[in-house]
Amino acid sequence: MIVNNQKKIRLKKNKISFSIITVSLNQKKIKNNFKSLMNQTYKNFEHIVIDGGSTDGTLDIIKKNSENLAFWSSEKDKGLYDAMNKGIKKSRGDIIAILNADDVYFKNALKTVKKYFEKNKIDFLFGTVKKDRVLQGFWPKKIKWKFNIYPSHSGGFFIRRKIHKKIGLYDLKYKYSADRDLIYRLIVTHKLNGMCTKKNEIISKFDTDGLSSKVGFITRIIEESKIRLNNKQNIFFVFFLIIIHSINKIINIFKIQ
Repeated sequence: MIVNNQKKIRLKKNKISFSIITVSLNQKKIKNNFKSLMNQTYKNFEHIVIDGGSTDGTLDIIKKNSENLAFWSSEKDKGLYDAMNKGIKKSRGDIIAILNADDVYFKNALKTVKKYFEKNKIDFLFGTVKKDRVLQGFWPKKIKWKFNIYPSHSGGFFIRRKIHKKIGLYDLKYKYSADRDLIYRLIVTHKLNGMCTKKNEIISKFDTDGLSSKVGFITRIIEESKIRLNNKQNIFFVFFLIIIHSINKIINIFKIQ
């Protein structure tokens, strides 16, 4: 285990502050992540890196950039969401953001997000992201039957730290979908307020080779069904959703062929 507490980054108390949490594991693209944060036009943030025990040279890149980090560690963990939880526990900013190692912010990202939290009574925000195309929007009412209601988690999700304390951390029961469980709790269980940035206000570039792109249909639908059931959604309706989503998947497969 390697843990290195760096000098405390001074956060200005009279302005909105951010805690940017980056998780990594053998991801040398983190150098672009660091660069994107150095280029931010809004500077009142701290950067926390939680590494899962990289062995490919990623750790050397982290050490090289350590002077700009509020905290970093490198040790084996229980997965992506466990690392995120560790970062959240170390955070001190008003707003918590997740920016995975292979994702980057555009230079005005934090400046744009700050504006939304200043001008609106919101608990969380979804920023427009660029993946294989520009993804934008937020449709909370659709969560009753689908989880694809926001652009992305990493690089596009911002939440007040006090709200995280209220609703809890990422649930490690879900290996691939703990972010969807958190969003469900925000919207359905606690009925908190969120919104999205405009389409031309692109916050981040989301890597197309991330964990979410590698999850198979069956694994995803099982986890999503568990989220619904554990959050007390009607069992018969959940079963109905499994059937509908499965039929749509089969139809799409035949369309491709």
